[in-house]
Amino acid sequence: MAGRRAVVLGRRRAATAARSPSQRPPGPMRDFLIDTDTASDDAVAILMALSAPDVRVLGLTTVAGNVGVEQATRNALLTAEFAGVEVPVYVGAAAPLLRVHGDAHWFHGRDGLGDRGYAPPRRAPEREHAVDAILRLADRAPGLTLVTLGPLTNVALALARDPGLAKKIGRCVVMGGAPCCEGNVTPAAEYNIWVDPEAARIVFRSGLPIEMVGWHVSRGASVLSEAEIADIVALGTAKARFAIDCNARAKQAYHVQTGETGLSLADPTAMAVALDRTVGLSWSRHVVEIECASELTRGMTVVDRLNVAADDNNRQTWRAALAGGAKADVCWTFDGACFKAMLKRALST
Repeated sequence: MAGRRAVVLGRRRAATAARSPSQRPPGPMRDFLIDTDTASDDAVAILMALSAPDVRVLGLTTVAGNVGVEQATRNALLTAEFAGVEVPVYVGAAAPLLRVHGDAHWFHGRDGLGDRGYAPPRRAPEREHAVDAILRLADRAPGLTLVTLGPLTNVALALARDPGLAKKIGRCVVMGGAPCCEGNVTPAAEYNIWVDPEAARIVFRSGLPIEMVGWHVSRGASVLSEAEIADIVALGTAKARFAIDCNARAKQAYHVQTGETGLSLADPTAMAVALDRTVGLSWSRHVVEIECASELTRGMTVVDRLNVAADDNNRQTWRAALAGGAKADVCWTFDGACFKAMLKRALST
């Protein structure tokens, strides 16, 4: 039944998504808080949020992931400068909860932005720690949208301080996981979850209203072709040039990784969902458990798509995952054409 519900839901959303998300009618301002290990695709996602006329970005919290947390912080500040927006940036966790930090320099470059020699940002980060900022801003703006673009260390630490945080968040859009297919760091796992699986387990069990946008949606029709890349460059804006230039190395690395050509932008697909959920065409709701014990499948997002956990024969195996009753909305298919329209619009000014 879960599969049928997902298909029906997808058809309904597909009808809605026939209009471009760039045509989203104006509404009240929405508060976003973005947690990021800022590298090249994070930067594009942040530009999208900072360009949205109905979104108020309350802050960027940084975490170790693609690059170390200090570099991620510099990149977040620099991205805000390219957007022409002053947004507070808060430095967060410098390492996963229990693991040694494994970066993604080979993919994004040592500086996370393709090693193109960008000048240092003019602004400095805030003195407040990212975890403190998450808790404070959730109190100040209950119902805010939390968008996570990196490992979930900061969010797990915030939940450890205040488990009630989960009820203060309106939406929690997570870029992470490989719910239906291979991962991008191992055959079993996507990078953000693999880096800190213990943090991811805490977050997915917390009761946060998670909308999981896996790596798979940034492939296929979501990948920018050479012609589409040229169209973005032709916009002639500083944001457009930065978005393409800082991802030049990532574009090459994606080809090495997958054998596929074009520019795949994982974090911007999640930001597109945060901005307009209808860009996700089919969804279903499931228990999602994170593998932490096995090195072979470390960070695997185990999605109970057939609801086997509800079977009494399996409850003992799933007892820890079921204890809190938490489930996540999982995005299965995605409207690449609408995503590209959103991206182009964000970079056009």
